[in-house]
Amino acid sequence: MRRLYFLFLPVYLFVLWLVLNESASAGQVALGIALALWFTWAASRLRPLRARPRRLWKAVPLFLHVTADIIKSNIAVARLILNPRRNDFSPGFIMIPLTMRDPHGLAMLACIVTYTPGTVWVDLTDDHRLKLHVLDLQNEGDWVKLVQERYERPLMEIFE
Repeated sequence: MRRLYFLFLPVYLFVLWLVLNESASAGQVALGIALALWFTWAASRLRPLRARPRRLWKAVPLFLHVTADIIKSNIAVARLILNPRRNDFSPGFIMIPLTMRDPHGLAMLACIVTYTPGTVWVDLTDDHRLKLHVLDLQNEGDWVKLVQERYERPLMEIFE
C-alpha cells in the first residue's frame, strides 16, 4: 500500500502535464515522465517530517464545524461592515494557550483560524500561546473556549 501512495503524485503530475499540453506525442510523454519524477523527488526533500494522522473519522465532524463557523462568520462580518449605523465593533488581540505540539496539527489550526473571516493567526509564541486578532472582540473567554475545544481538541485527537 505504501508503494502505491508514492506512485500517486508522479502519475498525477504526468497526466496533468499531458492534459495541459493537449498532446500525447513522444516528446511530451518523455518530458512529462521526467518532470513528474523530478518534481516528486524535489517535493519529498522539502518535507522531511511526515504526518501520521490517526482517527481520521474525527475529521468529518471537525470539517462540519469549521464549515458552519465559516458561514456564520461570513454573515457576521458582512453585517458589521455593511451596516453603516453600527460601526462600534472592537477589534483586538487575544492570547490563547495551546497544548498541541504537532506541527501538522498546528498548521491545520492556523488554516482553520485564518480561513474564518474576522480572525487572523498572528503569532505562536515560544511558550505555545496563540496570538489571535479578532475583528469584533466581545468576550475573550468565548474565543479561548472556541479555539481550544472546537478546533484544537479534535486536531489533537487526529495528529497526536
